[in-house]
Amino acid sequence: MSFLSQPSLAMADFRRLGDYIHAELGIKMPDAKRGMVESRLRKRLSVLNISSYEEYCAYLFSSRGQRDELPFFINQVTTNKTDFFRESKQFVFLEKKALPELVAGMPTCDPKKLSIWSAACSRGHEPYSLAMVLSEYAEQQKNIDFRILGTDISTDVLNVAQKAVYTHEEIEPVPMALRKKYLLRSKDRRKNMVRIAPQLRSKVRLLRLNLMNKRYTAVEQMDIIFCRNVMIYFEKDTQHQILHRLLSHLKPGGFLFMGHSEVIQHTEFPLRSIQTTIYQKVG
Repeated sequence: MSFLSQPSLAMADFRRLGDYIHAELGIKMPDAKRGMVESRLRKRLSVLNISSYEEYCAYLFSSRGQRDELPFFINQVTTNKTDFFRESKQFVFLEKKALPELVAGMPTCDPKKLSIWSAACSRGHEPYSLAMVLSEYAEQQKNIDFRILGTDISTDVLNVAQKAVYTHEEIEPVPMALRKKYLLRSKDRRKNMVRIAPQLRSKVRLLRLNLMNKRYTAVEQMDIIFCRNVMIYFEKDTQHQILHRLLSHLKPGGFLFMGHSEVIQHTEFPLRSIQTTIYQKVG
């Protein structure tokens, strides 16, 4: 397909796709995003040897397309911005305040077990950042065990998280002491890659999950939930529905970490504000 012959996404087809994205994924698709959707789906047209977006829509919404193409479609239209130790002040609070408080409130047992959920974990930067913090804390305090669940709707990013291989540019935010301890350099030094050490990978379980699902049947009760920079893509009613479902999996006294641009009117939920973007479940 030459540059001159590239098809364009008609507004009618965009709105059909946008309505579907909104209904199934909860993501708002205003008309201003037509160009983004067009460019992201262009590769799929080429791969499938489809000549128009109208033909692509007919295929996507067919029974075969819903079975074979839908995962690829979701991978293309979802946004997966992420970094190691993103919003680093939250990780400091986690280490200095949240973890000591949670552990102190646990019954005497050996070991004390912590469950953490990274919702919308993208390419794995967040759950592996959490795993580093929890490993350091468990090493200092002893008699502590932890498990981290990472979920996302995109199979592409979950595959990256499962492999746990990253470039040296990606690991720049990781403190040097943690890099030396938890990141393994490629045996081929010409490759600019590192891999998360197996002792961390063994602590992280990865699952595909759509936050729009009515129930999160694979999710247990959690001590900590990170759901950051996700709610901004949803309308207010959808945000409330998802928050209620998230909180049904958070233990009383547990902590909810949100993104820097996400503010909860916590009086509508069983939460108290600890500091900006960090909440604790009451009751």
